[in-house]
Amino acid sequence: MNGVDKERLEKYFEIAQTALEEAKKSPENVDISDNTRKEILDNVQRYIDDAKTFAEQGKTLDAFAALNYAHGLLDAGVLIGIFDVENDKLFAFVKSK
Repeated sequence: MNGVDKERLEKYFEIAQTALEEAKKSPENVDISDNTRKEILDNVQRYIDDAKTFAEQGKTLDAFAALNYAHGLLDAGVLIGIFDVENDKLFAFVKSK
């Protein structure tokens, strides 16, 4: 057993995908490279896609790790202001208003 069961993995797929969709809709809160936000969102989607492939191959621990990388990128984007979100259940660095 590798420590990540199918139910837990499905839960994290849902959380990562929901967080990605919310980040996409959020306004950008800093003025940095024009492509930074797009590149982060693209990388998050790639990690989620990789996680799906790993899961299909039965590599649940690798899938779980990829989902955590995806979510970490989103949280970093929130922390530095690339995504201005309010959902503190999906993001670690939501600023209180």
